[in-house]
Amino acid sequence: MARIVQKFGGTSVGDLDRIRQVAQKVRSCVDAGNQVAVVVSAMAGTTNQLVEWAKQIGPMHDAREYDTIVSTGEQVTVGLLSIALQNIGVDARSWLGWQIPIKTDEVHSTARIEEIKAHDIIERLEKGQVAVVAGFQGIAPDGRISTLGRGGSDTSAVALAAAIKADRCDIYTDVDGVYTTDPRIMSKARKLDYITFEEMLEMASAGAKVLQTRSVAMAMRHRVNLQVLSSFNDTPGTLVQNEEKQMEKQKVSGIAYSAEEAKVTVVGLPDKPGIAARIFGVLSELNINVDMIVQSASVNLQKTDITFSLARLDLSKAVTSIANLKDELAFERLVHDDNIAKISVIGTAMRTQPGIAKCMFEVLSEKKINMQVISTSEIKISVLIQADYAELAVRSLHDAFGLDTSD
Repeated sequence: MARIVQKFGGTSVGDLDRIRQVAQKVRSCVDAGNQVAVVVSAMAGTTNQLVEWAKQIGPMHDAREYDTIVSTGEQVTVGLLSIALQNIGVDARSWLGWQIPIKTDEVHSTARIEEIKAHDIIERLEKGQVAVVAGFQGIAPDGRISTLGRGGSDTSAVALAAAIKADRCDIYTDVDGVYTTDPRIMSKARKLDYITFEEMLEMASAGAKVLQTRSVAMAMRHRVNLQVLSSFNDTPGTLVQNEEKQMEKQKVSGIAYSAEEAKVTVVGLPDKPGIAARIFGVLSELNINVDMIVQSASVNLQKTDITFSLARLDLSKAVTSIANLKDELAFERLVHDDNIAKISVIGTAMRTQPGIAKCMFEVLSEKKINMQVISTSEIKISVLIQADYAELAVRSLHDAFGLDTSD
């Protein structure tokens, strides 16, 4: 017998028929002798509608009231799935975040989980009852409902798995696993049988949307075994694990991309201490996440340029905030571009196998794709390019690294 957490996203519970199908999957897991907790998202499209209503009623809304509104989607889903399970003979009950409780910090709409009091759920699981838990939500120190930010149900599932010491956390989505790249762009993309936590974290942060970045980081930290599966078939999925058993056989595990990037360059900054801290301090105060950062070498030790990338949605806010610092920082001008994509080559074998950067740069050069910014980590090489060339870059790199074969 194992203790399993199953998480079903919005597409998986998109209508009543799909909720009934999910109930059958849960029953199969229970019939196999497992203790099962289920975490669900709101039905597909529901959260978007709730967010839109909140914006329409008041663009500068109170984040606490926003959480009250958008958390209702999951409340509906847990009730419907609990009834569906009861109707097929499975003992089940719904749990909202405050009932468990899932305790978060005070940052409404983007809260972080601090503690889960799982005693009551564990007691019910040991009696054979299925716990159907609302993802995406918890309770803040002020006693109000809090939400974890978009995609937070993955984080809810992993956190619950860690709290109840589950043997595995199964994430059910509309794809049947993690692929070497987006199959919509590369028809020859191959599903991976397994991938390391490090690689999955890098792929998620680089634009792959199969798993939410925070959930992968939490699983890695708490050593929660993850599996990515399809809600719509019974084919084996992708295991996310600590060590890559076949590290030496494949230089690269995947090609990730994000076509929703922007780039900002602050030109002609005085080359002295404190300038970068001032720029990125202002961006941090606005909760703007900055990704890649490059500072050019100062030839005469007087002037320098700083370039950074960020989400396209944050570009306007970032440009305005930095422009307001022009007199204080005495830079020459501000240059920005919202037609940017980030392409990343990822693989733990980079630690031991040279030549990956050379291959990547040669492929992009052959396709006449200019690299505007280059950034590396131990297992990832990322470049910024014009967004118009994103799909060509992904397909070309996928071919070059032989990712469509099993060799």
